[in-house]
Amino acid sequence: MPSVKFTLANRITTLLIISSLIFISVFTLIQVNNQLTNINRYNAYQANLSGAILKNNLETAIRQAPNNETIKFIQTTINELKESNLIKETIIYDRDGKIVAATETTLIGENVSYKDIGHWDILNTQERNKWFNAELNRLKNTLDIYITIKSDPQGPLSYIAKSSFYFANIQEALTAVYKPVIIAIVIIILANILFGLVLSKTILGPIKILNTVTKIIANGDLTVRTHIQTNDELQELGSTFNYMTEQLIKMKERAENANPLTKLPGNIVIHEEIEKRIRNNDQFVVIYCDLDNFKAFNDKYGIGKGDEAIKLTADIFREAAKNNGNIHDFVGHEGGDDFILLTTPDKAQGIADNITQEFDKRIRSLYSQEDITQGYIIAHARDNTIKQFPIMTISLAGVTNSTRQISSYAEVTNIAAEVKKKAKAIEGSVFVMDKRQG
Repeated sequence: MPSVKFTLANRITTLLIISSLIFISVFTLIQVNNQLTNINRYNAYQANLSGAILKNNLETAIRQAPNNETIKFIQTTINELKESNLIKETIIYDRDGKIVAATETTLIGENVSYKDIGHWDILNTQERNKWFNAELNRLKNTLDIYITIKSDPQGPLSYIAKSSFYFANIQEALTAVYKPVIIAIVIIILANILFGLVLSKTILGPIKILNTVTKIIANGDLTVRTHIQTNDELQELGSTFNYMTEQLIKMKERAENANPLTKLPGNIVIHEEIEKRIRNNDQFVVIYCDLDNFKAFNDKYGIGKGDEAIKLTADIFREAAKNNGNIHDFVGHEGGDDFILLTTPDKAQGIADNITQEFDKRIRSLYSQEDITQGYIIAHARDNTIKQFPIMTISLAGVTNSTRQISSYAEVTNIAAEVKKKAKAIEGSVFVMDKRQG
């Protein structure tokens, strides 16, 4: 079963949705909490006000009612208060706990709970200025207010009025805040759409361009370039990408020009490296190499052994540059047994000494024991005569601009040809540096 592709756009969209949901949830929670607080504050104020009005109206009704019509006046009063929305659920009960009047008339004649009877003793014994008790009923989510009713302000307690006021619930609060929540949702959706368009243009667009260009380059076309104008890190990334492509072209050219046997850069790259140092006015030394008696060795031992000698020389040059030179020193292979090493004047002698010593020590492993013992090989010379040829040695010629001005690659090669003649005229492995001035 193929895996689902989860793109950067998908991740950003998901992140926007999650953050929006969190924001909306927090905003809604704050609005609902504020609305609940406001509603409950209003309900508490209404309860206090309604309680005072209920007490005043009931006591007035009791005083004005004939003795045998007190209950009727009480019932009429609470009906009027209910119709005016000053009270909702209210019962009036006597000392014995019997309900004598109620907004819900079916409750008349029933007995109140033991808890309600307990409030009679509490209200009957507390200070005169305390005319009510309030109790929170969490089961019903109501505030129950117990109010003293007296026919004579200085007389005993006649009745207790229990009036219940509902607290706000979540549904009620949501109903009150749905408009600002909906407005907030619409604003957030529009903001996310706008943000998504901007994001797509400024971030996802350049990333898609880079992805497309990468695929084109992967298919071998190194001429393509990116054109990203965002004036930020993405534009910098595009410029770096173009620079990388240019370097890939140079690497490709170097790879195509490299010697197939040693994998070292060939003539074109050697030319470029020397010209670059001349343009930069860097002081340099070019060490040219020539193997003495290589042709005779190749004729006797064959091309395979000759290739081994070439690769051995390449390895020695690499190691010398790495162990004794600079990090930016350059080793090239012009072809055959001709190598060059590009370094600085202060490193040249050390590198050359290392090359001559290692070559003399390691080249002997390519000869037979018989030839090593006698110190020479017998092979045909260039004039087709048979001669004795010593064990191979290496001649190094150094060309530098530290003592004279050099203005071109051609000038370097001309000087090198002269110095190599002097080096090859000396027996054994040697390094000859051109120190001529002017």
